[in-house]
Amino acid sequence: MAVALQFTGPLAVALLFSRRPLDFLWVLLALAGLSLLLPIRHLRQGTDPAGALYALGAGACWAVYIVSGQKAGISHGAQSVALGSLISCVPALPLGLLSAPPTFFSATIVLPGIAVAVLSTAFPYLLDMVALTRLPTRTFGVLMSIEPAIGALTGLLFLDERLSASQWIAIALIILASIGVTAGGEQKISAPIPD
Repeated sequence: MAVALQFTGPLAVALLFSRRPLDFLWVLLALAGLSLLLPIRHLRQGTDPAGALYALGAGACWAVYIVSGQKAGISHGAQSVALGSLISCVPALPLGLLSAPPTFFSATIVLPGIAVAVLSTAFPYLLDMVALTRLPTRTFGVLMSIEPAIGALTGLLFLDERLSASQWIAIALIILASIGVTAGGEQKISAPIPD
C-alpha cells in the first residue's frame, strides 16, 4: 500500500507536464496497471493514517526529486549526484560513526558496504541524472511507474513468487504505457548536458 501511495508522486508529475491527449492515455494506462498490481483496493482495510500520510509525503518528495533533479542535472550534470550525496551524508555520518560498533570498521564490512553504496545509490542516481536531462519530465514520471512491474518480475524470477492473471495484465499495461510514452516522446534534449 505504501508503494501504491508513493507512486502518486511520479504520476502527478506525468499528469502535470502532459500536454497532448495521447500523454494522458499513457498516464492512465500506467495508473490502471498500478491499481491492479498494488493493493489499492484494500487501502481502507487496516490502513494506518499516519503511515498513509508518510507514504503520500514520500510521493510528494519523489515528485520534487523528478522536477528539481532535472534542473540540477542540466545545471551540474553528473556532479549533481556527488554533491547531493555529500550534502545528505553530512548530518547522518557523525551519528552513524558514533553509534557504530568497533567491528563495523573491519574490511569484511566496509568493502561490501562500499559496493552496496555504489550499486544501490551512486550508480542508480547517476543514471537518473543522465535520464532526467535527456527525457521530458512527463516521460520520466511515467517511466518511474515501471518499477513495481520490474519488482514483480524480479520476485517471480528470484523468489518464485507467482503472479495472478490481473497482475500479469497490470505489468502489460505498465510496460505498454512506458513504451508508448517513450516512443511518442520528444527526441530532442531540452538543454546541453554539461561535462
